[in-house]
Amino acid sequence: MSAVDRVLLVGMMGAGKTTVGRALGLRLGWPYVDNDQLLEQAVGKDTRRVQEEDGELALRRAESAALTIALTMAAPVVASVAGGVVTKPLDCDRLRRGGFVVWLRGSIPTLADRVEGTDRPWLSDDPRRALRELYAGRAYLYESVASLIVDVDDAPADQLAEQIAAVVSRRS
Repeated sequence: MSAVDRVLLVGMMGAGKTTVGRALGLRLGWPYVDNDQLLEQAVGKDTRRVQEEDGELALRRAESAALTIALTMAAPVVASVAGGVVTKPLDCDRLRRGGFVVWLRGSIPTLADRVEGTDRPWLSDDPRRALRELYAGRAYLYESVASLIVDVDDAPADQLAEQIAAVVSRRS
């Protein structure tokens, strides 16, 4: 078993990748980088603009480019990964090889409650339905890349970060 020096957080929108990632970075003493920052660094515009101006295919390419940055930056590091990156088999392979992957797994009600009122037009007028449809196609992919699965429904971010840090510390 190799030492862990790169933690990659995956999961659906609303799972808490950013919040848990920040808390985990603080707990480990490692820098945390957010997918949105990496994506903008990679393509020069934010997720929303890529989606609106260039379409979903361009967004998936931008997410892959952001993943490349996360996988090649100096370690140790904690990074969040775009929720849709698992839809590309090559990116799933890169995740498996590139770090310790933590799936932040949330139930549809939890995810929907967390994204309610946020500005995510791709969720349309029915976020629960949209999330159910996305989740149905992604849950097995998240599981396939995960080194660790953490359920996020009933625990605060600090507690989740502590749980993940304990596993990472045992493997470092």
